[in-house]
Amino acid sequence: MAGLKPTLETLHFDNLALQLLPVDHSALVTQRQVHGACFSKVQPTPVVNPRTVCVSLSALNLLDIGESEMMRQEFVQYFSGNRILPGSETAAHCYCGHQFGYFSGQLGDGAAMYLGEILNEKGERWEIQLKGAGKTPYSRSADGRKVLRSSIREFLCSEAIHHLGIPTTRAGSCITSDSLVERDIYYNGNPKQEQCTIVLRIAPTFLRFGSFEIFKPVDNQTQYEGPSVGRTDILLTLLDYTIEHFYPLIWKQQWKKKREMYLEFYTEVVRRTARLVAEWQCVGWCHGVLNTDNMSIVGVTIDYGPFGFMDKYNPYFVCNASDDGGRYSYKKQPEICKWNCQKLAEAIQDAVPLSKTEPVLNLFDEEFDRHYTMKMRKKFGLKKEQTQDRELFNSFFETLERTAADFTNCFRYLSNFPLPGLSDYEEKKADVIKYFVSQSSTVAELKKVNRVRYENSQLMLYLMLAESRPEMIPNLRKVMPEIVQELNKMERLKELKDLTDESLSQKSFERWSAWFEKFALRLQLEKADVSDLNSLSEERKKIMNSVNPKFVLRNYIAQNAIAAAEKGDYSEVRKVLKLLETPYDDDVPDLNALELNGLMENESHTGQAGCHAQRIIYDEKPPEWAFDLRVT
Repeated sequence: MAGLKPTLETLHFDNLALQLLPVDHSALVTQRQVHGACFSKVQPTPVVNPRTVCVSLSALNLLDIGESEMMRQEFVQYFSGNRILPGSETAAHCYCGHQFGYFSGQLGDGAAMYLGEILNEKGERWEIQLKGAGKTPYSRSADGRKVLRSSIREFLCSEAIHHLGIPTTRAGSCITSDSLVERDIYYNGNPKQEQCTIVLRIAPTFLRFGSFEIFKPVDNQTQYEGPSVGRTDILLTLLDYTIEHFYPLIWKQQWKKKREMYLEFYTEVVRRTARLVAEWQCVGWCHGVLNTDNMSIVGVTIDYGPFGFMDKYNPYFVCNASDDGGRYSYKKQPEICKWNCQKLAEAIQDAVPLSKTEPVLNLFDEEFDRHYTMKMRKKFGLKKEQTQDRELFNSFFETLERTAADFTNCFRYLSNFPLPGLSDYEEKKADVIKYFVSQSSTVAELKKVNRVRYENSQLMLYLMLAESRPEMIPNLRKVMPEIVQELNKMERLKELKDLTDESLSQKSFERWSAWFEKFALRLQLEKADVSDLNSLSEERKKIMNSVNPKFVLRNYIAQNAIAAAEKGDYSEVRKVLKLLETPYDDDVPDLNALELNGLMENESHTGQAGCHAQRIIYDEKPPEWAFDLRVT
């Protein structure tokens, strides 16, 4: 009836992808190559005693699911995979991917299941998935399950990135259970039983670059090929489907000129991807696994695994402890995303030749620089464009790196730096410099950050090998960046050997004082021809605080919530979600100070419950135990 809100049983599914793209209807869930299909029909595997860890009201509202429906017991049954929603058709998506630079052949949804597409009351179409719902033909040797810790991280970060204003998939619910799976977290022979947990994921589509790599011929390096190699008919169908439904303006303008349409589509994907990674860089966020199968075809953040927000600024920050070569470091993310765009061009070359797409790839750098510079000017409170602004930004990052200061907190506090000429300029300037020094690292922290993982003899062996046998250098390419970083760490440790906290603090003070002199000179240009400095100051602060978050999902915040949830207390996850829903707000009542829940000081720092029992202010520098957290 008109005017009635949908119930879980009356959601408007239309499942367009399964109607318009080829589907494999085999009932075999065993590992196999799936030829000539974009999806395989599958069924979720039920779990024992499912229960809700957390829900996102705003994400579920996209599906017209109201709060009363979330409270029903059926909600847990539907979104754990124990029951199928009326109108839902469950399937797993077939895709390939370049993983850590090498083509890996067929991958696919090994732990995710398409539930269908829902048309909401606004006419928006949203694809929904369950992640962790059991085996599919793409699970390979795995069990198709996800566990509580990884699911909480994905749930919270999906919502955190959304509320930061960055395009992303959403997370509607996180549901755990009494079903158990065995996981060896660090692959060190110490497995443990963990709870099967399922996340409801929401996006316009979960198509990715790797969706178009199922047509790839044999790769010269790995000898893998896509399962639908030679099926140009399916490639064209997939392209047309993607453009018509997710790039409708391009479809409307170009559908009669297919080659021009495909080129314009590729151009827009390159631009969206460049803007997306610029957004990540501006909040100090690392994806961790930027393989082509983790790159969204509509330019949103997708597949949250070993991600990480930087604490101390380090351009070579690697959030994924499995990324030994640092391929997906913070600094390299733009370069890698551009490389992935090149792989997408290769994947669709039977529809639009590389001679047409290669020039388009050059737009990536242009779009990235434009968007990054625009966001950075806002972060520094600069309204007037000046050619020397990039130099100012770079000198800020250099000072951040040399002092190993906190990325998020320093950017947030930057809005407190006064305009030259205000009556309290000197007093406020001194206060800001003092704060920046407090956010810089101590000697003990720097020693911890610069711990060398290799023995001296190992490093020397690598270097001797490279020098004596140059022909081996291509084989060492994967580890060489890491070796250089380790040598740099050794040099830093030598410098720190006789350094005291007092002398280090003085150095930090001198460095920040020098940078703020540059900043003050730049701000002189901002106030030129302005009569009301107080109004300009307030306007700048408002702009800066709208793009420099106070709260982000730091690893220790996530770990604290996970450790509590693993003991059956989900309140911390829900509190952190509320915190992350307003990342730019100063006033967050009852959430600024959250107590760790029963964590013992002597628990081991293994990346699980290794935390100190103390009160933590969530917008301060991370506690010392946070340096020991590792995410793989």
